[in-house]
Amino acid sequence: MSIQRFRPEIWSAVLLQATETALVFGSPLVVNRDYEGDISQAGDTVHITNVGDPTVSDYSSGDTLTYEDLQDAGQTMPIDQQQKFAFKVDDIDKRQAKGDVMGVSMKRAAYRMAKRKDSYIAGLYTGVVSANAIGTTSITTGTLAYDNIINLGVKLDEADVPEDGRYCVVPAWYYGLLLKSDLFVRVDASGGSQGLRNGLVGMVDNMPIIKSNQCINVTGDDYIVQAGHNSAISFAQQILQTEALRLQSTFADAVRGLDVYGAKLIRPDHIATLTASKT
Repeated sequence: MSIQRFRPEIWSAVLLQATETALVFGSPLVVNRDYEGDISQAGDTVHITNVGDPTVSDYSSGDTLTYEDLQDAGQTMPIDQQQKFAFKVDDIDKRQAKGDVMGVSMKRAAYRMAKRKDSYIAGLYTGVVSANAIGTTSITTGTLAYDNIINLGVKLDEADVPEDGRYCVVPAWYYGLLLKSDLFVRVDASGGSQGLRNGLVGMVDNMPIIKSNQCINVTGDDYIVQAGHNSAISFAQQILQTEALRLQSTFADAVRGLDVYGAKLIRPDHIATLTASKT
């Protein structure tokens, strides 16, 4: 039987790789996995310790030093998101189908799980500090689209967010407007000497621009554009189980899988958001 040649660890690795490839908000550009640790089951909690900054003060020769205790604060990231898949492939369909039916189905399951993860991570924007949130703004031209990404960069600058490791995620329609701006698509128009950046998402204010259909639709035609640093959101996930079965009630192979993950906005001042309106 084909099911006997099934190797759960191999399918799990394939599924994990395919899922991570499809992630946008869950990609290393946007999130970190610094606290992932070992996750064995739903309900696990990742403990995050934040250490406060030491006090820096003036010094004069001969001053007596006073040593302060470093202040720490703990956060927890619950691994409380769970999703599953289960499907079967009939022996007759498998024999008559052209191509790797099981492999294609596993990749589609991975893609669907990745979309759910991305939507979950994208929804963490609500924790942004108020000073970094730009309210509803009409974005109807390429220039407006470009200028407001600059505004997001300024918010990050004012919050002392590191330059290296920044990103900006935009919905497809916003990206389409950017493509109509010379400041975005032409390096020579933005101070360089190369030709058009055909086919590339591009950069604005030292931030790679990433497009995603998982950008949150707040209401009507208003969408969240999010810029930030990959230290802001921590993400932890694991494919816990991928199992193969030979079904007893029919002539078919089946595969089922369980995915458990969690994410937390641990630095609310390290992201900035814009509520972008199409109209």
